[in-house]
Amino acid sequence: MEGFLYQASIYLAAAVIAVPIAARLGLGSVLGYLAAGILIGPILGLVGQETAELQHFAEFGVVMMLFLIGLELEPRALWDMRHRLLGLGGMQVVLTTLIIMLGVMALGYDWSVGLAVGLIFALSSTAIVLQTLSEKGLMQTKGGRSAFSVLLTQDISVIPMLALLPLLAMRQTSSTVLDDALHRQMGTAIDGAMSGHADAGLSLVAGLPGWGVTLVTLAVVGGIILTGVYLTRPVFRYIHAANLREMYTALALLIVCGISFIMYLIGLSPALGAFLAGVVLANSEFRHELESDIQPFKGLLLGLFFITVGAGINFALLFGAPFLVLGLALMVIVLKGAVLYVLGRVFELRGRDLWLFTLSLAQAGEFGFVLISFSGQQNVVPSNITEMLLLIVAMSMLITPLLFILYDWLSNRMEEAGEDLEDDEVDEQARIIIVGIGRFGQIVNRLVRSSGYETVVLDHDLGAIQRMRRFGVKGFFGDPTRPEMLHAAGLKDARVLVAALDDPDAAVRLVAFARRERPDLHIIARARDRNHVFRLYQAGADDIVREMFDASLRAGRYVLENMGVSEFEAAELENMFYHHDRHSVRELATLWDPEVPTIENEKYIARARELEDELETMLLSQLEESEDTSKKSA
Repeated sequence: MEGFLYQASIYLAAAVIAVPIAARLGLGSVLGYLAAGILIGPILGLVGQETAELQHFAEFGVVMMLFLIGLELEPRALWDMRHRLLGLGGMQVVLTTLIIMLGVMALGYDWSVGLAVGLIFALSSTAIVLQTLSEKGLMQTKGGRSAFSVLLTQDISVIPMLALLPLLAMRQTSSTVLDDALHRQMGTAIDGAMSGHADAGLSLVAGLPGWGVTLVTLAVVGGIILTGVYLTRPVFRYIHAANLREMYTALALLIVCGISFIMYLIGLSPALGAFLAGVVLANSEFRHELESDIQPFKGLLLGLFFITVGAGINFALLFGAPFLVLGLALMVIVLKGAVLYVLGRVFELRGRDLWLFTLSLAQAGEFGFVLISFSGQQNVVPSNITEMLLLIVAMSMLITPLLFILYDWLSNRMEEAGEDLEDDEVDEQARIIIVGIGRFGQIVNRLVRSSGYETVVLDHDLGAIQRMRRFGVKGFFGDPTRPEMLHAAGLKDARVLVAALDDPDAAVRLVAFARRERPDLHIIARARDRNHVFRLYQAGADDIVREMFDASLRAGRYVLENMGVSEFEAAELENMFYHHDRHSVRELATLWDPEVPTIENEKYIARARELEDELETMLLSQLEESEDTSKKSA
């Protein structure tokens, strides 16, 4: 107990100190956790042999993360991603494996060793990449969605990889370039490997023929799906009847732990099982409850996982051959990045999205640790290089936050250079289209969506789109005045268009185009001032809202109330002013001429003064009538 409390205090203290510093420096939480692990492990030696065992526990954070990701994906959305999953993700795994395999063979190893190493380095770090993409609000960008597709494909591909490795015969060459380099620089052989794949004694499929394994696997997956569809609702209602908040958390943990354990027993990835369960529950009314219950555990366990990665780095090996280790880690990143860059261009990623896709996935991943361990146990990879492979994987993961910093630098340079960013691919349609997600558009979108209506949001400001994505609001970046983008958003079948752009000229162009395309469409437009109102009116807007008008009316009502006018009368006066002003604007719009300055338009000025006199007379009469009514009542 004392040892446990001591170790827990060490890990938590390291995280509390290092992570806020890294976040304040703009380095992200992942680099902070890794630095904390390096500090308490290799540098200060405060944690020892228990790091490897703790890492298996901490890997459960990856399982929880994939469960939460699954909750965000409906089955239909997953089906829509099938082309990127099979095409982009599949090609990345195959090409990266082949290139690294050839590189390992060039160092003098057998093809079977090269294939195993290629499979290990074909995988990227789901934990680091998704955590960083979420922190930076990049998950909903085109590059972020493409990266997620590849990561999901990689996680699925771990299953056939684990099935393939035992089939590879152990064929080592007597002498290799890598062995010679290691012996020259270190003078010793290197051995050891990580412990542990699934315990054969616990496996439900141990000793079964191939068809039996397949049947058991299909039965388990089918059972998970049926349970998620039919059993979770009654169970949640049963828990709800107990009226104990902690029972929701217990049930959420039971779902994740139970499914992961079942997948573990049949030799499949627990993370994949958790993801499948999340997808099945994505349409459940209890989805948000599950998210809120699991989120804290996911964050803590992922942080613990990153700390154990940093604490487990073998600095003796690194210092014994620093140039070799760093050179191999950088070589993996460069080769993998080259494959990703080419595939990104083939799949029409450009600019920021292309660099985000390339740099975010160039590292090796946490599943690489599992494959290295399993390869060593099956005698596929020589035991004298497993420690080197583990170190290369860890170093590439350690370099990943620096790659995201490089992405931020490239992204800023592109913005300063005025690079034309490629518009997002609009893959959703709705009856309500909101163009502009600034202060005005945000409130409109929140009200409409909170009332149960779906919207499609378009904006040309990438920063605004990314900020809203961090709050879970999906939007599409691009020039919303382009006909192609509006049609992709569903202009043909839309019922309402909200033009909430900051640029007055762009708003007028948008309204004019939409009115030409859809004479029956109801258009609501944001106006900056009266002149802008007139331009939008002439362009064809139905309802025009001046951005400060309603707020000013409310302030005026407060003034009247504080001058002794009753709340009811102040509201009546406000309402009369509102309707009279709307009538006046429509009438003055017919007299307004964009070619003539307003101050020189005599007809406009004369009618405006008449309307102002009418307003004053109307409001004073209302006040006098109210006073007379009050006196009679008294």
